[in-house]
Amino acid sequence: MGDVAQAAGVAPVTVSRYLNDPSLVSDRSKQKIGDAIKALNYVPHAAARTLASKRSRMIGCIVPSLDSSLFGRALEVFQNHISTAGYNLILASNNYDHDKEREHIHQMISHGVDALLLIGSSRDESVYQLLNDKKIPYILTWTVDAKEDHPCIGFSNHDAAASITDYLMDLGHKKFAVISGATQYNDRASNRLAGVRSALAKRGLSLSDDCVIERPFGVDSGRDAFRLLMSRNDRPTAIICGSEPFAYGAIFEAKALGIDIPGDVSITGFDDMWLASNITPGLTTVRTPQQDMGMLAAKYLVSKLNKEDTLLPSPLGIEIIVRKSCAPPKE
Repeated sequence: MGDVAQAAGVAPVTVSRYLNDPSLVSDRSKQKIGDAIKALNYVPHAAARTLASKRSRMIGCIVPSLDSSLFGRALEVFQNHISTAGYNLILASNNYDHDKEREHIHQMISHGVDALLLIGSSRDESVYQLLNDKKIPYILTWTVDAKEDHPCIGFSNHDAAASITDYLMDLGHKKFAVISGATQYNDRASNRLAGVRSALAKRGLSLSDDCVIERPFGVDSGRDAFRLLMSRNDRPTAIICGSEPFAYGAIFEAKALGIDIPGDVSITGFDDMWLASNITPGLTTVRTPQQDMGMLAAKYLVSKLNKEDTLLPSPLGIEIIVRKSCAPPKE
């Protein structure tokens, strides 16, 4: 660090500030220090910096899956913001495995992460107790906590699913089915299913258990579930998919079976991923505030680490995006 300071013509403390919090350094000094670091091939020793500052400058994030672009939008915004504050992102996937997530959390704590971003709220209370005991700030995304026991930045999965159900009922649908991810240890999936049931009940309708098919997330699972539902004598006229890949699979399988969408059955998705507007027919879906969640989560954690007052936003809104995959049911 002393060599970098000498080459840049600045004090060593300025180099330290540049490495730990670039916002504290003037643009002119940033340029000189950056040039010196590049010329000298200087790489800070992370372990030494951690011992000196008692911070690793790392924020951990554990997502359910890296197999789709679902979490990518939020993570890109999240990473961009924490990097400007001098933090690096450490990313892991739990593959929707409750125990695997716990292992990742323990590993990240052992490596000294300063904060954690987690998806959803379904985990043992002991995990939250551990984070609180270690004084590690955390934020839950893609969910809301009605009890306000944990800091959350997200939206109501229950209300979002109820809204798409209301839209279909307004079109005249009464015979529904749901393709859902596993609801155990997944508050997003369970709340979406509860939202569908709640909306139906308000209009005197119901959803039998055999009209709910739980499958591992993915396009192939959507194809399989759609084929099963449409093989029955009493077919649904509307299928609500709790995850967008399910809806893509349903549309692909409908084409293979010669079933018209939306003429024979309406299909909806959830999250409005990039393919939703490019598939044929275009997918009617729930647009979730992915980028807003990433930005607000980053701001919250950086503020907590800076020991600043932090206010959590109200639950974020969603939007029903109407495309061509839905229509009134046939008489």
